[in-house]
Amino acid sequence: MPAISLIIVALLLDALMGEPKWLWSRIPHPVRLMGGMINKIDILLNKNTHKRLKGVLALLAMLVLVAGLGWGLTALPGGDIIQVGVAAILLGQRSLVQHVSAVGKALRQDLGMARGAVAMIVGRETKNLDESGVARAAIESAAENFSDGVVAPVFWFVLFGLPGMLAYKLVNTADSMIGYRNEKYLEFGWAAARLDDVMNYIPARISAGLLVLGGLAPKALAVIRKDAGQHRSPNAGWPEAAMAGALDLALSGPRVYDGQRTDDSFVNETGRKSLGPDDIHAAIKLLWLGWGLMVIAGLGSLALS
Repeated sequence: MPAISLIIVALLLDALMGEPKWLWSRIPHPVRLMGGMINKIDILLNKNTHKRLKGVLALLAMLVLVAGLGWGLTALPGGDIIQVGVAAILLGQRSLVQHVSAVGKALRQDLGMARGAVAMIVGRETKNLDESGVARAAIESAAENFSDGVVAPVFWFVLFGLPGMLAYKLVNTADSMIGYRNEKYLEFGWAAARLDDVMNYIPARISAGLLVLGGLAPKALAVIRKDAGQHRSPNAGWPEAAMAGALDLALSGPRVYDGQRTDDSFVNETGRKSLGPDDIHAAIKLLWLGWGLMVIAGLGSLALS
């Protein structure tokens, strides 16, 4: 069965089922297993000299392992069914919507609850965020994770099947764990951070296009042209700028990490800066519209093939 057919079924399964707690409370999630492997390698190799070389070699070894596992699974009897099942597990549309929606629901009830909810999906400090800060953080996370958790895995599956998707998830997980520009990981996490940038380059731009089209917001193109390249990330700025332009909101801006306030500029600075739960709801709606366009595009390509 063509890869596009398989990934469409996987997208639909993920949208319907998400990540059932009853299952992942009993067995470890594949991404959790990847994280455990990365953590053990970090402890073992990230010390003494030649950290960059060790980081490169470790990442290559893990890529060979997960890609080989993916190839082995596809070669088993019922390989198409296995691919669909694993791909659905690795996609994150429904879980993303659930986490972002939880922030919006909490924000309607209590600011402290909302700060706790958004702390689960962002890396910045949340204890002093006001209502707009909480909503802004949730919406930024929605835009960035739509690219990282949905579009990019689909992209690499379409290109290289399950091995490509597993390889992407490994790199993305490694970047989130060791891809920091600090003293501990600047060298050892260099390969993970750089390869994650490369593997997300095209998906981030596709994500921006889906959000612009889903929101019927051609004016967002001007925001993308102006602000996407100003973001601290070479890729996250694209879906974030598309989301900001489509909803006419100001996103990003100064925030606090580890007690240090950044001076990041706003994305779509002229957009509205007073945000609330209704804006989170609008962002979630846009996520589903972008998701729907991706499914329609897949079905269209099948019809034309």
